[in-house]
Amino acid sequence: MGKPNAIELGDGSRLPILYEDRAVLAIDKPVGWMLVPFNWQRTRWNLQAAIESSIRSGAFWATSRQLSFLRHVHRLDAETSGVLLFGKSRGAVETLGDLFESRAMEKTYLAVVSGVPKRAAWDCHLKLGPDPKVIGRVRVDARLGKEAATSFRLLASRRDSLFGDISLVEARPVTGRQHQIRVHLAATGHPVAGDPLYGLPATQGSQPMGLRAVRLAYRCPFTRRTVDIRAPTEEFLREYGFAGAPLAADPIVPPPRAQPRARAEGNESHQPRRRG
Repeated sequence: MGKPNAIELGDGSRLPILYEDRAVLAIDKPVGWMLVPFNWQRTRWNLQAAIESSIRSGAFWATSRQLSFLRHVHRLDAETSGVLLFGKSRGAVETLGDLFESRAMEKTYLAVVSGVPKRAAWDCHLKLGPDPKVIGRVRVDARLGKEAATSFRLLASRRDSLFGDISLVEARPVTGRQHQIRVHLAATGHPVAGDPLYGLPATQGSQPMGLRAVRLAYRCPFTRRTVDIRAPTEEFLREYGFAGAPLAADPIVPPPRAQPRARAEGNESHQPRRRG
């Protein structure tokens, strides 16, 4: 019997596997699952805890791979769906995490936003920091905020009966600040449709947030080969009336700016770096 093509959780959820090699496994994360510490049990939507519980239970998807360890390398907001990367060892988690920190990981998102941007492409470099008035919220903070950079490209626009004028935008974050894409879009007057924190009040919670991680690409530090992981886009585009919209051409993955030291793929002795 072959290996299952999805992670199977105890509640019956199936998370499609998009890519796998000796070091990593990438899934298509559904909306709703949170990436919080394993011991944070105030929600049943703790994805890391659910995966570890499934592994401990001896689920076939894990035993068929001889997996005893799987931990997320980066984070996606609970409301964001799409490509999520996991490491199969502590060494792999730390080494792949270095690619995110050194900006050698190419990330692409699709966002459905309110309104029609005036420019076909633009960059946003607004600094971001925590909002002292609302826990968990981020704001533009030119004085104390941290550097943040996102490139945007307008792909299509249409009139929607619920949201009014909406547009499909490609977002490529260079840095990886919390809520970066959402805050940068809101600050430029085009918040993500359905965003519960930064969206227009009339559309908050009206349907799932229109943000999906559709691509991760990087040069593997273990094999030096290009890895290009993609999530399906058809259902997301159809949900917002953009089925058949032309997506931007894929750029060539550049060499990493600084190659992190590749730790042994199966080395479990390294403690994972704490990431916020």
